[in-house]
Amino acid sequence: MATSTYTVTGMTCGHCVASVREEIGKIDGVTGVEVDLSSGRVQVESAAPVTDAAIAAAVDEAGYQVAS
Repeated sequence: MATSTYTVTGMTCGHCVASVREEIGKIDGVTGVEVDLSSGRVQVESAAPVTDAAIAAAVDEAGYQVAS
């Protein structure tokens, strides 16, 4: 099990959190997504390594950005 942490910018409400969680959750191998709205911190658990690019693309699809 691999765990990665990212910071997502632009989230302002519970709907934002749900959108990010849903899009990241669609990535093959992702087994869990925890999103903290106040800090923008997103923790992704996966059965196999997931690329940063895949996470960034999913966050972008939700309408937000991963901080560099």
